[in-house]
Amino acid sequence: MISIYTTQKDLPINKASARSLVDAVLSFLEIPYEEVSIYFVNEKKISQLHDQFFEDPTPTDCISFPLDEKHLGEIFVCPAVAIRYASKRGQDPYRETALYVIHGLLHLIGYDDLEAKAKEAMRKKEKSCMRHLDRLKITLQ
Repeated sequence: MISIYTTQKDLPINKASARSLVDAVLSFLEIPYEEVSIYFVNEKKISQLHDQFFEDPTPTDCISFPLDEKHLGEIFVCPAVAIRYASKRGQDPYRETALYVIHGLLHLIGYDDLEAKAKEAMRKKEKSCMRHLDRLKITLQ
């Protein structure tokens, strides 16, 4: 089961498309799962979570909470951050938000981006997942 929740109004998210995106990425990565939860939240909520769990009150792109083998975990994604980042670079905010979902999923399955070598591996995997979604023509719209 893929649970999608959205409490933000910055970027309309198609929940069915979001479920398809998550399923496509986890299938591509060959990750078995019974449940995963994705929350699309506003800057206030992501900032609260960032402060509560990482002692940093600034907004961030996504925060992942791994759980267990049955419920992979929860990912909180902030489309407002994606909109701001994408607009500065002339990119699509939906694509940027999709990247944040992928990034969160990779964290749930053990990828890390704290050290340079691990970050490089994570970026490479993010790009391959985005290419896979492009081939399948899956977006968050």
